[in-house]
Amino acid sequence: MFMPILSGLIVSLDAFFIGISLGLQQKCKFVYLAIINAFLFGMCVFGFFVAGQIYYRIPFDPDLVVGFAFIALGLWTILQYFIPESKKPRKGNAKTIILVGLVMSAEAMVITMGLTLLFRPESTFIIPLTVALAHFGYSALSFHLARTKHVKKIPLKWSNVISGLALIIYGLMALFIDFAVI
Repeated sequence: MFMPILSGLIVSLDAFFIGISLGLQQKCKFVYLAIINAFLFGMCVFGFFVAGQIYYRIPFDPDLVVGFAFIALGLWTILQYFIPESKKPRKGNAKTIILVGLVMSAEAMVITMGLTLLFRPESTFIIPLTVALAHFGYSALSFHLARTKHVKKIPLKWSNVISGLALIIYGLMALFIDFAVI
Protein backbone atom coordinates (compact mmCIF):
# COMPACT_ATOMS: atom_id res chain seq x y z
CA MET A 1 0.00 0.00 0.00
CA PHE A 2 2.86 2.38 0.83
CA MET A 3 4.84 1.78 -2.39
CA PRO A 4 2.05 2.72 -4.85
CA ILE A 5 1.54 6.00 -2.95
CA LEU A 6 5.27 6.75 -2.83
CA SER A 7 5.62 5.86 -6.51
CA GLY A 8 2.71 8.12 -7.43
CA LEU A 9 4.31 11.00 -5.56
CA ILE A 10 7.71 10.45 -7.16
CA VAL A 11 6.61 10.14 -10.78
CA SER A 12 4.24 13.11 -10.48
CA LEU A 13 7.08 15.46 -9.63
CA ASP A 14 7.26 16.71 -13.20
CA ALA A 15 3.96 18.51 -12.54
CA PHE A 16 6.00 20.90 -10.38
CA PHE A 17 7.78 22.17 -13.47
CA ILE A 18 4.56 22.36 -15.48
CA GLY A 19 3.12 24.58 -12.74
CA ILE A 20 6.16 26.84 -13.00
CA SER A 21 5.72 27.05 -16.75
CA LEU A 22 2.06 28.01 -16.40
CA GLY A 23 2.77 30.37 -13.51
CA LEU A 24 5.26 32.35 -15.58
CA GLN A 25 2.57 32.95 -18.22
CA GLN A 26 0.73 36.04 -17.06
CA LYS A 27 -2.43 35.13 -19.00
CA CYS A 28 -2.79 31.84 -17.14
CA LYS A 29 -5.01 31.96 -14.06
CA PHE A 30 -5.16 29.48 -11.21
CA VAL A 31 -8.66 28.45 -12.24
CA TYR A 32 -7.21 27.17 -15.54
CA LEU A 33 -4.83 24.98 -13.56
CA ALA A 34 -7.76 23.64 -11.52
CA ILE A 35 -9.70 22.79 -14.72
CA ILE A 36 -6.64 21.05 -16.19
CA ASN A 37 -6.26 18.97 -13.04
CA ALA A 38 -9.96 18.04 -12.98
CA PHE A 39 -9.56 16.68 -16.53
CA LEU A 40 -6.30 15.03 -15.45
CA PHE A 41 -8.13 13.20 -12.64
CA GLY A 42 -10.61 11.81 -15.15
CA MET A 43 -7.75 10.64 -17.36
CA CYS A 44 -6.07 8.95 -14.36
CA VAL A 45 -9.25 7.05 -13.55
CA PHE A 46 -9.59 6.07 -17.21
CA GLY A 47 -5.96 4.88 -17.27
CA PHE A 48 -6.52 2.84 -14.10
CA PHE A 49 -9.44 0.94 -15.64
CA VAL A 50 -7.72 0.46 -19.00
CA ALA A 51 -4.62 -0.96 -17.30
CA GLY A 52 -6.82 -3.32 -15.29
CA GLN A 53 -8.33 -4.63 -18.53
CA ILE A 54 -5.08 -5.10 -20.44
CA TYR A 55 -2.99 -6.55 -17.60
CA TYR A 56 -3.88 -10.18 -18.35
CA ARG A 57 -3.55 -9.67 -22.10
CA ILE A 58 0.13 -8.73 -21.96
CA PRO A 59 2.05 -11.92 -22.83
CA PHE A 60 5.23 -10.84 -21.00
CA ASP A 61 6.22 -9.13 -17.77
CA PRO A 62 4.35 -5.79 -17.45
CA ASP A 63 7.40 -4.32 -15.70
CA LEU A 64 9.08 -4.20 -19.12
CA VAL A 65 6.22 -2.17 -20.61
CA VAL A 66 6.18 0.18 -17.64
CA GLY A 67 9.96 0.60 -17.52
CA PHE A 68 10.37 1.30 -21.21
CA ALA A 69 7.33 3.62 -21.26
CA PHE A 70 8.77 5.77 -18.46
CA ILE A 71 12.21 5.79 -20.05
CA ALA A 72 10.73 6.84 -23.40
CA LEU A 73 8.63 9.55 -21.73
CA GLY A 74 11.71 10.80 -19.87
CA LEU A 75 13.85 10.86 -23.01
CA TRP A 76 11.14 12.73 -24.90
CA THR A 77 10.96 15.27 -22.09
CA ILE A 78 14.74 15.78 -22.12
CA LEU A 79 14.83 16.06 -25.91
CA GLN A 80 12.43 19.00 -25.62
CA TYR A 81 15.34 20.84 -23.98
CA PHE A 82 17.37 20.62 -27.19
CA ILE A 83 14.65 21.87 -29.54
CA PRO A 84 15.61 25.46 -30.33
CA GLU A 85 13.09 28.13 -29.49
CA SER A 86 12.44 31.15 -31.65
CA LYS A 87 14.23 34.37 -30.74
CA LYS A 88 10.99 36.18 -29.94
CA PRO A 89 9.68 35.61 -26.43
CA ARG A 90 6.59 33.46 -26.43
CA LYS A 91 3.43 34.83 -24.95
CA GLY A 92 1.12 32.38 -23.27
CA ASN A 93 -2.21 32.05 -24.98
CA ALA A 94 -5.24 29.81 -24.67
CA LYS A 95 -3.88 27.30 -27.21
CA THR A 96 -0.66 26.88 -25.23
CA ILE A 97 -2.52 26.38 -21.96
CA ILE A 98 -4.86 23.82 -23.54
CA LEU A 99 -1.92 21.97 -25.12
CA VAL A 100 -0.06 21.88 -21.79
CA GLY A 101 -3.20 20.57 -20.11
CA LEU A 102 -3.66 17.81 -22.68
CA VAL A 103 -0.01 16.74 -22.52
CA MET A 104 -0.04 16.81 -18.71
CA SER A 105 -3.25 14.74 -18.63
CA ALA A 106 -2.00 12.17 -21.14
CA GLU A 107 1.26 11.84 -19.21
CA ALA A 108 -0.66 11.35 -15.94
CA MET A 109 -2.79 8.67 -17.59
CA VAL A 110 0.35 6.82 -18.72
CA ILE A 111 1.78 7.12 -15.21
CA THR A 112 -1.42 5.71 -13.72
CA MET A 113 -1.47 2.85 -16.19
CA GLY A 114 2.18 2.10 -15.47
CA LEU A 115 1.71 2.05 -11.71
CA THR A 116 -1.44 -0.06 -12.03
CA LEU A 117 0.38 -2.61 -14.17
CA LEU A 118 3.41 -2.55 -11.90
CA PHE A 119 1.50 -3.22 -8.70
CA ARG A 120 -1.14 -5.53 -10.18
CA PRO A 121 -3.02 -7.49 -8.77
CA GLU A 122 -2.83 -5.44 -5.55
CA SER A 123 -3.64 -2.20 -7.41
CA THR A 124 -6.37 -0.11 -5.83
CA PHE A 125 -8.11 3.15 -6.61
CA ILE A 126 -5.50 4.85 -4.40
CA ILE A 127 -3.13 4.88 -7.42
CA PRO A 128 -5.11 7.24 -9.71
CA LEU A 129 -6.12 9.28 -6.68
CA THR A 130 -2.48 9.71 -5.57
CA VAL A 131 -1.26 10.57 -9.06
CA ALA A 132 -4.03 13.14 -9.61
CA LEU A 133 -3.66 14.75 -6.19
CA ALA A 134 0.13 14.82 -6.45
CA HIS A 135 -0.09 16.48 -9.88
CA PHE A 136 -2.48 19.07 -8.51
CA GLY A 137 -0.43 19.69 -5.36
CA TYR A 138 2.90 20.00 -7.14
CA SER A 139 1.57 22.17 -9.97
CA ALA A 140 -0.44 24.43 -7.62
CA LEU A 141 2.56 24.98 -5.35
CA SER A 142 4.93 25.76 -8.21
CA PHE A 143 2.30 27.92 -9.94
CA HIS A 144 2.22 30.16 -6.88
CA LEU A 145 6.01 30.08 -6.52
CA ALA A 146 6.37 31.17 -10.15
CA ARG A 147 4.49 34.33 -9.33
CA THR A 148 7.33 35.30 -6.94
CA LYS A 149 10.65 36.86 -7.91
CA HIS A 150 12.79 33.88 -6.89
CA VAL A 151 11.56 31.26 -9.33
CA LYS A 152 11.83 33.56 -12.34
CA LYS A 153 15.62 33.34 -12.00
CA ILE A 154 15.64 29.58 -12.63
CA PRO A 155 16.17 28.74 -16.32
CA LEU A 156 12.87 27.23 -17.43
CA LYS A 157 14.51 24.75 -19.80
CA TRP A 158 16.13 22.96 -16.86
CA SER A 159 12.69 21.72 -15.90
CA ASN A 160 12.63 19.43 -18.94
CA VAL A 161 15.92 17.83 -18.01
CA ILE A 162 15.07 17.40 -14.32
CA SER A 163 11.60 15.95 -14.89
CA GLY A 164 12.91 13.75 -17.72
CA LEU A 165 15.65 12.33 -15.51
CA ALA A 166 13.10 11.59 -12.78
CA LEU A 167 10.98 9.62 -15.25
CA ILE A 168 14.00 7.73 -16.60
CA ILE A 169 15.14 6.81 -13.09
CA TYR A 170 11.67 5.54 -12.27
CA GLY A 171 11.62 3.53 -15.51
CA LEU A 172 14.95 1.95 -14.62
CA MET A 173 13.63 1.13 -11.16
CA ALA A 174 10.61 -0.57 -12.73
CA LEU A 175 12.92 -2.66 -14.91
CA PHE A 176 15.54 -3.64 -12.37
CA ILE A 177 14.07 -3.46 -8.87
CA ASP A 178 11.47 -5.84 -7.54
CA PHE A 179 9.02 -3.69 -5.57
CA ALA A 180 7.64 -6.73 -3.76
CA VAL A 181 10.79 -6.80 -1.66
CA ILE A 182 10.14 -3.33 -0.23
